[in-house]
Amino acid sequence: MRTAARKQSARRKSPAGRPALRGAPQGAQENTLPGIAIVGRPNVGKSTLFNRLTRTRRSIVGDEPGITRDRIYGMVEWQGRRARLIDTGGVVPTDAALIPAEIFRQAQVALEEAHAIVMVVDGRTELAAPDIDLARLLQRSGKPVFVAVNKMETDALQAQAENLRSLGFEHMLPVSAEHGLGIAELMEAGFAVLPQTEPENEAEEAFAGEPEEDAEMPVRPSPMQHEVKVAIIGRPNVGKSTLLNALTGSARAIVSPIAGTTRDAVDAVVTHNEMDFRFIDTAGIRRKGKTTLMAEKLSVVMARKHLEAADVSLLLIDATEGVTALDATIGGYAHESGRSVIVVINKWDLVTTARTDGKPPADRTIYEEQARHALKFLGYAPMLFLSAVEGRQTSRVFEAVRRVAAERRKRISTAEMNRFLERVDFERAGLPSSKQMRILYMTQAAVAPPMFVLFTDRDVKLHFSYERFLENQIRAAFGFSGTPVRFKIRARKKKTER
Repeated sequence: MRTAARKQSARRKSPAGRPALRGAPQGAQENTLPGIAIVGRPNVGKSTLFNRLTRTRRSIVGDEPGITRDRIYGMVEWQGRRARLIDTGGVVPTDAALIPAEIFRQAQVALEEAHAIVMVVDGRTELAAPDIDLARLLQRSGKPVFVAVNKMETDALQAQAENLRSLGFEHMLPVSAEHGLGIAELMEAGFAVLPQTEPENEAEEAFAGEPEEDAEMPVRPSPMQHEVKVAIIGRPNVGKSTLLNALTGSARAIVSPIAGTTRDAVDAVVTHNEMDFRFIDTAGIRRKGKTTLMAEKLSVVMARKHLEAADVSLLLIDATEGVTALDATIGGYAHESGRSVIVVINKWDLVTTARTDGKPPADRTIYEEQARHALKFLGYAPMLFLSAVEGRQTSRVFEAVRRVAAERRKRISTAEMNRFLERVDFERAGLPSSKQMRILYMTQAAVAPPMFVLFTDRDVKLHFSYERFLENQIRAAFGFSGTPVRFKIRARKKKTER
């Protein structure tokens, strides 16, 4: 099929004036730090070691081989020094299948970026052919290599580590990533060969003397003081990884026609017009009944967690399939979590060019009308039409995210909100008599997402139609494009009778 064939290759040609990719997913300061790559064949404990060193649960860990596929970045600290840590998928250099070959390519990128390499082997098993092939590859790299013989929980097992000297490396260190044994020795040896770097505190010094924002003043963040986290969410195979590659101008994530290729979340920081965007490619979210493998279930859980940690979410829709019930469910996750939402109709070129099935090309106005009808609760979300694989209109994503992120953090003063109340004709809300109330005044209590507190004369729950009416009036007056709006009720206290 044409769609499947297109997914097998990431975009190679960068558009003119593409944004600057900041290699690893850290900020400007971390990008200058030395790197340590963790490599090894599948299921030897690389992700467990990565999580142990970074003190996070960034990489998904499980008994199933091949869980990690893309490059995962983290930060490791040792005795006052820091380095970038790169987790890679299980490497099988001789496997020509699509996914293993792409994992190997991602690992090669990590090896090129790294100043030192940690090769993880399973000390409880015999050396396998992939171990030997990888060892030969690392020897040709010319970089310091430290063999971490993993799963060495006892002294008797640690003695077996010497049997792996046949790999030809000088530094052979028994460790237990799960129990934290031998980690100090591994870090001591690894950091000894890394280049010295001076700590960069310019950013901290720049903000040290700035006064705090006045709670009553509108929030207008400058472009450089806030890194916008953008989660790319959607069903499997809608083009999330392809979009990440298009936005970064590189093959940052593995792209294939196989559903569920992405498991760990892959992120990259892109600087565009002096603003930092951290794009996070999450795993495709499936229905619970469709997730059977442990890795798939964990990847969905991690996708939800990364969504909740983001500022803005890009909800990807496959234009060839239209908005499905699962698309609406995923959009509901973003809405309920308070994330700002931008609906992205991907693969738009496939439905606007000449159709082989005899159907006429799609009309954008009609398509958007149908999509918004299926996503009624996301009526506030901007909608973009693009082709990630062709790189068409992808530059519009940056401006849309910038605008939505600013709207998300907008604050309206109490005086302005009360002037707004005087202009609104609440008779048009059409409330039942039991739910009627009068808003005495209102104030904005929070941003990201905006939350308004209504001080009322009656202690009744806000009727859904009244809430929708008030939200529409607020959006018409102040914007808040792309972000959900929340309300809280505070009723006037009743006077106690004497």
